[in-house]
Amino acid sequence: MSQSGKPVKQIHLAAHFPGVNNTTVWSDPRAGSHIEFSSFAHFARTAERAKFDFLFLAEGLRLREQGGEIYDLDVVGRPDTFTVLAALAAVTDRLGLTGTINSTFNEPYEVARQFASLDHLSGGRSAWNVVTSWDAFTGENFRRGGFLPQEERYSRAKEFLATAGELFDSWHGDEILADQATGAFLRDAKAGAFVHEGGHFDIHGRFNVPRSPQGRPVIFQAGDSDEGREFAASSADAIFSRYAALDTGRAFYTDVKSRLARHGRRPDQLLILPSATFVLGDTDAEARESAREVRRQQVSGATALKQLEWVWNRDLSAYDPDGPLPDIDPLVGEHTVARGRAQVRMYRDPLATAREWRELAAANKWSIRDLVIENGNRQNFVGTPATVARTIDEYVQADAADGFILVPHLTPTGLDEFADKVVPLLQERGVFRTEYEGTTLRDHLGLAHPDRAGEQRAAS
Repeated sequence: MSQSGKPVKQIHLAAHFPGVNNTTVWSDPRAGSHIEFSSFAHFARTAERAKFDFLFLAEGLRLREQGGEIYDLDVVGRPDTFTVLAALAAVTDRLGLTGTINSTFNEPYEVARQFASLDHLSGGRSAWNVVTSWDAFTGENFRRGGFLPQEERYSRAKEFLATAGELFDSWHGDEILADQATGAFLRDAKAGAFVHEGGHFDIHGRFNVPRSPQGRPVIFQAGDSDEGREFAASSADAIFSRYAALDTGRAFYTDVKSRLARHGRRPDQLLILPSATFVLGDTDAEARESAREVRRQQVSGATALKQLEWVWNRDLSAYDPDGPLPDIDPLVGEHTVARGRAQVRMYRDPLATAREWRELAAANKWSIRDLVIENGNRQNFVGTPATVARTIDEYVQADAADGFILVPHLTPTGLDEFADKVVPLLQERGVFRTEYEGTTLRDHLGLAHPDRAGEQRAAS
C-alpha cells in the first residue's frame, strides 16, 4: 500500500522497435540496420533481459510519399510483421510479440490463422494491434483499393475482430485425443467448424489451427477518436495512447476506463499504455542537453521543411529552414502533398494551425526548424536513471498510465542503457518484476485467459 492507502501498481513496460521515422536518429554512428534480423534479435533480447512484457512492431502497407516522391526516411524498416515476429519467437522465451495488422485490407480467416500459428510457435506470446486504414492511397496497393468509406472503418474492424474470435473459438482445446492404442486422433470430428454471416463477411468452413496456448491473442487498439476509444473499451485488452504527459495522460486514462462498465467490463480488464521516448544522462542537466541534441539530429533542415509541408500542403523546398515561417497560407483541400502519413489528419484546420504557429514563432523568435523541434514530439522522460525511474513510477501511481511502451531513438542498441540503469531502480522500488512469473503474454499483463466463447478464466 502507498501512503495514501491505495494499492501500489505494478508497472508494465514494453519496447517499440522504432523502424525508420522521425523518432530515429539513423545518422548516429551507433545506429544500425532497421531491417537485418540481427537488429531485431538484439532489440528483443534486450527487452527480454529487462523482463519487459512485450516487443511491439508497427506495420506499413505502403511507402509514404511527399510531393509525389517516396519519403526517404520510410524506404526501409517495413518488413512483414508476421515474418519478423515468428523469427523472434525462436530467439526469445518469455517476451510477448505484438504486431499491428490491418483490418481494412486483410481477411479474418487469414489473420486468425497467422496469429494462432504465432501463438503456438511462441508458447502463448502473441498479441494483435487491430488498426484500420484511413486512406485510399494505401488502398491502391490492394484489390479493394480505397473502396471503404471512412465511416465504415470501425464497423468492419468490429466485425473483423468478432469473426476472428469465432475462428479462434471454433476449437475448444480438448479435441485432440491422439490415442495411439486405439488409433483415434480427434475426439470431435467437427472441430474447427464455423459459420459467420454478416455485413462485411460471409464465410463458413473449418479453421485449420487447433486452439492455441492463449486461446486468443492479446488484443491491442490504438484509436484516439471517440469511436476508437469506445471500440477499445468494448473489445481490447490494452490500448496504445499518445498521451504520455501527466495531465493529459490522466484525462485519457479516466475517460477510457470510465467507458468499460457499460460494456460489462472492469477497469483492470483494459490496460492503458502510452508510447514514450527517453534520454538518460549522468545529471539531469546533461540529459536535457543530450535531448536537445537528439531533437536537432532528428529534425534536419530538410526534415523541418517536409514536416511544415504537412500543414501548408504545398512545396516549401525553396524556403530557408533557419528563416521565418512562410507568409503564404496553407492550401486547403482533400489532396495532400504528404500521402499515406497519418499526421496530416491532426491538422483539421490548417489555416488556424498556421496562425497559431506564426504567433508562437514570432513570440519566441523561432525559425522554421526551431518551431518544428519545439512543437513536435519531444522526449517524454529526460534525466538521470533515478529521475526517469521516479517519474515513470509517479505517472503510473497517479493513474496517468498502466505502463509505457518505450521508443528509443537508436536502433538496435537504444534500449540497452534503459535496461541496465533504469529497470534495476524500478525493481528496487518494488514496482517492476525481477523475474517473469508466467509463460504467456496474458500472464505478464495480468489478463485472464479466454475460454471458448470468450469466457474468462484467471491467468495462471
